[in-house]
Amino acid sequence: MDEKSTGQEGLTRRNYIRYGGTALGAGMLAGCTSDSSGSDETTAAPETTTEEATETATATQTTEADTSYSVTMEPMGEVTFDSVPESWAAYDGGYADMAVALGVGDGLTGVGGAGRYYTYVYDELPGVSVDREQVEAYPEVRTKEEFYELDNDVHLYDPNMLINWFDWDQADVDEIAENVAPFVGNLVFRRSDGWHDYRYYTLYEAFEKVAQVFQREDRYEAFEALHDEFIAEIQAELPPADERPNVFLTYEGTTEPETFSPYRLNDKGTSKKQWNDLGVTDALSGTDIENLSTTNRGELDYENLLEIDPDVILVRGHERKTPEEFRDTVLAYMEDHPVGGELAAVQNGRVYRGGYLFQGPIHNLFLTERAAKQMYPDVFGDVTDDAELFDRQRVADIVNGEF
Repeated sequence: MDEKSTGQEGLTRRNYIRYGGTALGAGMLAGCTSDSSGSDETTAAPETTTEEATETATATQTTEADTSYSVTMEPMGEVTFDSVPESWAAYDGGYADMAVALGVGDGLTGVGGAGRYYTYVYDELPGVSVDREQVEAYPEVRTKEEFYELDNDVHLYDPNMLINWFDWDQADVDEIAENVAPFVGNLVFRRSDGWHDYRYYTLYEAFEKVAQVFQREDRYEAFEALHDEFIAEIQAELPPADERPNVFLTYEGTTEPETFSPYRLNDKGTSKKQWNDLGVTDALSGTDIENLSTTNRGELDYENLLEIDPDVILVRGHERKTPEEFRDTVLAYMEDHPVGGELAAVQNGRVYRGGYLFQGPIHNLFLTERAAKQMYPDVFGDVTDDAELFDRQRVADIVNGEF
């Protein structure tokens, strides 16, 4: 096993992170007082009194300890860092987007689900980008071997997700946390998995924790202010509640959908944030239809959907299509379907792309802008137009530290 795994003095990297500079300071002192090489250079060092040695030790430990800081987030609890992480991997695009928003995107080494990390939005933000080649080089960071190979300073993962989705056990999580780097993260995109019996976080609560990890609280606060202003401006323009559409959110990745996996808007996960901010009604309210999760894979057919007959249908799984491409494929197929063509949403052309499953703060601004146009085109304009509802340059300035 290499030095990084065990340490020459039995000090694992995880212990170094947990105990910070105190452990380092003690190690340095031990090296000065007990040199096993027997070199003349050590014996020739100036004599030091006990009092001077104590002062030196205290100063060293204080200096090192002052650089450490802790971040507390469920399920890992308190994690202490000796220094700000420089390299990182994230399971999903939401946490990756948080890191990019904080201006540390150049530290990305890989993503657990690169196929759902939509980076094209950064093209609209001057000076903001990620290395897509690096993302594609490590598009599914899920094995212990990959964690060792990438050798990151922090992993933006909910470790319980690795246990419940990818057959890890707690010993695997502990091994990587001890020998490579800690985990900080919480699965927040939905709230319907039975194993997630600990605290959930809102998008901005999770974002704040990531900001603490990277010591970029100033950028977080700037994003929070921009977000709050943007949402307030949008909500001030919304029609009365009884004039807002009811919405059916679903997943169906094919261009010729026959069945639909339902999402519940009242789930409150971060992937539904824009719809809840826009005050739409869940078309499944009052039904016993459960939210899509790893334990619930129920599907509705067109006859089921016609009984609900929602005002708007939002279909996930098509985020790499333009609005026009989506209409020419998915909507066109539904229009030609003998039952699907009877749906009010289909007849009115109100079938849209359903947004990202994983969204961070930058994603959320774009998705809320899009959703406002989808839900209220008479107020905010059609989803196919180029009207901007939030300041792209201001977002870029925050990411680039120019605010």
